[in-house]
Amino acid sequence: MSVQDVDRPLMIGNRSFQSRLLVGTGKYRDYDETAAAIEASEAEIVTFAVRRTTLGQSADGPGLLDIISPERYTLLPNTAGCYTAKDAVRTCHLARELLDGHNLVKLEVLGDSETLYPNVVETLKAADELLSHGFEVMVYTSDDPIVAKELERRGCAAVMPLGSLIGSGHGLQNPYNLRLIAEQAEVPVLVDAGIGTASDAAMAMELGYDAVLVNSAIAHARQPVLMGQAMKQAVTAGRNAYLAGRMPRRQSADPSSPFAGRIND
Repeated sequence: MSVQDVDRPLMIGNRSFQSRLLVGTGKYRDYDETAAAIEASEAEIVTFAVRRTTLGQSADGPGLLDIISPERYTLLPNTAGCYTAKDAVRTCHLARELLDGHNLVKLEVLGDSETLYPNVVETLKAADELLSHGFEVMVYTSDDPIVAKELERRGCAAVMPLGSLIGSGHGLQNPYNLRLIAEQAEVPVLVDAGIGTASDAAMAMELGYDAVLVNSAIAHARQPVLMGQAMKQAVTAGRNAYLAGRMPRRQSADPSSPFAGRIND
C-alpha cells in the first residue's frame, strides 16, 4: 500500500481537499501568468486580498473571477492591508457580500507596515467577532505556540503561523516553535509567509504541517510556472516524508551494508 493510500484529505471545516498547497494571486506580471502558475501548482484553494483585487465589480477591465473560477477553486478572501480588528471584520463582510454568502476567510491583522508582523491582540478581537457572525476563520499569526492554541480554542478553522516575514523568502526561521505548534494542534495548521523556495515548503511539511500557503516564492521566481510545479512536488514529498517517518539521528556512523556474513580476505 502506498503512502497516498493511507493519507487522508486535508479537512478545513467541513471542506475536503486533495492538494495541501494553497497559493496567492498577488505580485504576478499579469493575469495570464497568474492563471498559468496556479494551474501548474494544482492548488485547490486560492487566496486574494479583498482590498487590492478586482473581482469583476468594475466593467472597465478583467477581474480575478475571469481567471479563477469559483466552480473550480475554493476562493479564500483575505484581509491583507488591515491594521485593526474593525477594518478586518468590515473587509470580511464585504467579501461575503461580493461572493454571495461565502464564509471561509483568511484573517490577518497587521502590526506595522515595515514587518507586516501580526498584531495578536487585534487578531484575537477580530477572530472573536467573525466567529460570532458565522465566518469560518483561517488565521495568520505569530509563531507563538500559546497564541496558536488560543486561536484554536476560540474556534478558528485553521491556524497559520508565519515561517518568516511576509514576502521575505527567508524560509522557516524558528522551526522549533513551528514544530511545537504542529504537535499540539487539533485543527489544521499551515505555514503562512516567508517560504522562498521548494525546500522550505518540504521542510514545513516534514515538521507535520497540514499544508503551506505560497505566493511570493512563485510569483517572484524567474519562471513562476515552473516554480508552481516545484512547490506542488515539494509539498507532496514533504508530506510523504513526514508520514514515512525519518530515520533516527546517530552520533556515530552506521554502515549501510552489515558486517555479518561478509566475505573475508
